[in-house]
Amino acid sequence: METYYYNHMNKTQQSAYHNILQGIQNMADEILLPRLEPEELYNVFFQLRLDHPEIFWATGFRYKYYQDSPNLIFVPEYLFEKNKVKEHQRAMQARVEKLVRPVKGKSEWEKEKFVHDFICENVRYDKLKKAYSHEIIGPLGQGVGVCEGIAKAVKVLCDALGLWCMIVICGNNPEKGIKYRHTWNIVKLGGKYYHMDVTFDNSLSHNDIRYDYFNLDDKNIFRDHEPLIAPAPHCTDGDHFYYREKKLSFTKQEDVYKRALQTAKKGRVFTFHWRGGYLTREILRELLELIRKAGKEKQKSARISLNWPQAVLCFDYVEDQGQPETEVTLEEANEGEMK
Repeated sequence: METYYYNHMNKTQQSAYHNILQGIQNMADEILLPRLEPEELYNVFFQLRLDHPEIFWATGFRYKYYQDSPNLIFVPEYLFEKNKVKEHQRAMQARVEKLVRPVKGKSEWEKEKFVHDFICENVRYDKLKKAYSHEIIGPLGQGVGVCEGIAKAVKVLCDALGLWCMIVICGNNPEKGIKYRHTWNIVKLGGKYYHMDVTFDNSLSHNDIRYDYFNLDDKNIFRDHEPLIAPAPHCTDGDHFYYREKKLSFTKQEDVYKRALQTAKKGRVFTFHWRGGYLTREILRELLELIRKAGKEKQKSARISLNWPQAVLCFDYVEDQGQPETEVTLEEANEGEMK
């Protein structure tokens, strides 16, 4: 289990972190800690919960201290009654063990894909934002969650599979209309770090599972994500991006045309990533022409959607009944609000 945030704290913060962790695991009513500044205490507790998403029952705290004391008393706030916590704990442990059993012996990449696909197939975004939607109990127990709960569920499953994984958070940006912080994961495969945003992929996965945010490097993830609010490893490698790994990342227009012809013939949905330079309006227009041309050869019309920041196009064909070409649907990967 990766405790990235703990490893980047100073000795006093680590001591407070350790005491809080032990106290919450034992469901203590009060926990004695070394004295920290209020913001420092908040950050220790906040980051502890990112390192340990399996602790879903402690969501807040109060604290008190005596003026001259070098310590403070930390008072956790629990989401459930103590006997209910034990019941939920047993259910969560059994659920996680059962889920990961079939992929225990698989490669790192296969384990990661299993976790990603499980969320996309079984969890829907919870617009009600219930308390448990922010914790693993939402996605793993109720099949609902917001980005925080989803990222925590991803880490818990990766931890159970021995796959290095951490939770990262970016800030909001009211100027861009981004009201909330957003949460996703960084995983480590073969010693290299990659971003994986399952919430964003989930928002795009209607008929087929999408992998637009599966193993992105820093340059690509921050095309439509805000900067992180806490330090994290740099992700500099793009070779394990899903569409590259599956040879669905094209640099030549003739490859797009060839696959479009096959798609028109087979009647399936086809998703690919464009890597032949930045996706300008001019290049996009050329790609759309090729996709539509391939359809016309089979007397079919193309239905096309585009995730522009990540240069991912998704299309299929329907019988051409003389109707005008449909507009390209601009997809917006998001928190799930618009799914």
